[in-house]
Amino acid sequence: SHLTAVKRIFRYLAYTPLLGLFYSHDSLFKLHAYSDADYGGCKLDRKSTSGTCQFLGNSLVSWFSKKQNSVALSTTEAEYVAAGSCCDQVLWLKQQLCDFGISISNVCIKCDNTSAINLSRNPVQHSKSKHIEIRHHFLRDHVEKGDIFLEYIDTLNQVADILTKPLDNERFCTLRRELGMQNPS
Repeated sequence: SHLTAVKRIFRYLAYTPLLGLFYSHDSLFKLHAYSDADYGGCKLDRKSTSGTCQFLGNSLVSWFSKKQNSVALSTTEAEYVAAGSCCDQVLWLKQQLCDFGISISNVCIKCDNTSAINLSRNPVQHSKSKHIEIRHHFLRDHVEKGDIFLEYIDTLNQVADILTKPLDNERFCTLRRELGMQNPS
């Protein structure tokens, strides 16, 4: 139930009061991101959850976990929609950095679904992908322009997993460290 989930969150927060994000002063200004989705993860409406996190160098600067607006008909579609949301956030971050005089060229979005990566590169509609709404092909436009590129990452190294699915304690702690969360001591 929802109350059980809230209690679990409060117990976690009480157990980790000093845990926070660490930002190194010598981190490079290289923008990169991770994108992931769980396929049909919501038991009530079978909608997928998108999870993305964006890094500037080794420092986490943006992240979100959000239920997708429509039901995905395949894992490819769920991952493609998540990558599109990630692309949107990356472009916003690029513009913010540009406003500060920092120019960022093509940005790597790491995704663990090769079909979604191939769909972003190939403008030809296939029978298995023609149902994907046109608005999601905004990702493909920015791949073609060279603003971003998608790169495969093994599921075991997918940092955005922490934002999309329940994990065992060991994996959760590993990914939390990868995000840069640590105790100050």
